[in-house]
Order: sequence, then structure tokens, then C-alpha cells
Amino acid sequence: MANPNFGTFNHPGAIADQASFDIGLRTHMVRVYNYMAAGLALSGMVAFGLFNSAELASLFFQVQAGRVVGLNMLGWIAIFAPLGLLMLTSFRTAQMSVTAVQAVYWAVTALMGVSLSLLLFRYTGASVARTFFITAVAFGALSLYGYTTKHDLTAVGKFLFMGVIGLILASLVNMIWPSGTMSFVISAAGVLIFSGLIAYDTQKIRQQYTQAWGSEMAEKVAIFGALSLYINFVNLFQFLMMFLGQRR
Repeated sequence: MANPNFGTFNHPGAIADQASFDIGLRTHMVRVYNYMAAGLALSGMVAFGLFNSAELASLFFQVQAGRVVGLNMLGWIAIFAPLGLLMLTSFRTAQMSVTAVQAVYWAVTALMGVSLSLLLFRYTGASVARTFFITAVAFGALSLYGYTTKHDLTAVGKFLFMGVIGLILASLVNMIWPSGTMSFVISAAGVLIFSGLIAYDTQKIRQQYTQAWGSEMAEKVAIFGALSLYINFVNLFQFLMMFLGQRR
């Protein structure tokens, strides 16, 4: 593995290594964004397929008059399966091959399409498309900031992680004792938290490439980096839908 301290190069060979690293980093980031875009496309196709096929939708949902009124057993499995896959992968990353990691990524993004299809049943197509565009623009700006900023966002990332835990707990409480005010607060907090995580995770992906440069871990780093950004994008999109979505 090459020395990650690229700021100390002071001879022609080292400069060549620095140039090679810079090219590799740009290629790596393109790979990350390509994985992420492909994952979003797969989720979108699954969601669109379920929304447009009553037969497919009935496999996961209880549908009445074009509206989802509940989930069946397979639907609950599809909703929670991505979390299970992510937890399993987090414990076996080092032992998994690149092919296995890719399989997990495509499985997670496909299953997430089941959850996202609920937005199509709940909100108008125009508001979904508009909010997706807004999310994409916001993601681009936030990710660019995370890539270019010289400030270390590690401390911010730890704070945001604590925010995610608080968000999950607050959501569980709101499910038991529903409150319109609490829902608004949760949605606003979700937008802020996942906006920050987009910048933080982009910077972390760049740092992880520095550590993995020249090793066989680079491809795994790209996939997991894409997965982190994918999850942040989807969560930001869902929370923005609570503000901008127009119900059917």
C-alpha cells in the first residue's frame, strides 16, 4: 500500500505518484456516483413496477381502490430486509468478496424500491418528480462541499450519527403516540441530519480512498461509499416529501 501522506512528495517519482493518486481519486469518485445512480435507478424501477401493477403490489401490500391500506408478511420482510443485510455485511466486510458486496448492494437497493413505492401510492406523480429533482440538486451541492472543503467534518459526523439515533427513537415514539407537531419536528430534523451526512460521508469516502489506494479494498470502499450516499439521498428525499409532497 502506498504512503498516504501525499503532501510530503518532493521528487519526480513522488510527483508522479501524486498525479497517479489524483487521477485514481477522480476515477474512484466517478465509480461511487455511478454505483449510487444505478442503485437509485434500480429502486425507481422496482417502485414504478409495483405502482403500475396491481398483481405485483398485492405481493407486498394490501391495496384497496388503488390505495395501500397495509402491508402483508412479504411486505414487512421487504421493508426490514435491507437493515438486516446491512447489519450482516457490517460484521463480515473483510471476509466478503467484491462480488458478494456488489450482490448485497443490488439487493438492498432493489428492496428499498418496495418502500419507495409507497410514496407513489401516497403522493401525486408531479410532486414526487419535483421533490426528487430538488433532492438531486441539494445532494449535488452538499456532496461537492464535502469533497472540496478543507474542514475536518469528523466531529460533525459523530454529532449527526447521534442525531440519527435520536431520530429513530423519536419516530418510534411518534408511531405509538402520533402527534402532528412531533411529525413536523422529526421531518425538519431529518432533512438537516441527512443533508449534513451527505457532506460528511463524501469527505469520508475521499479519506477512505486515501487509505485503500493501491489495494484490493478500493472496489469495496467504492461500493460501501455509494451505499452510504444512496441511503442519505433516499432519506433526504423521503423527509422532503413530507414537506413538499401533494397527497393523492
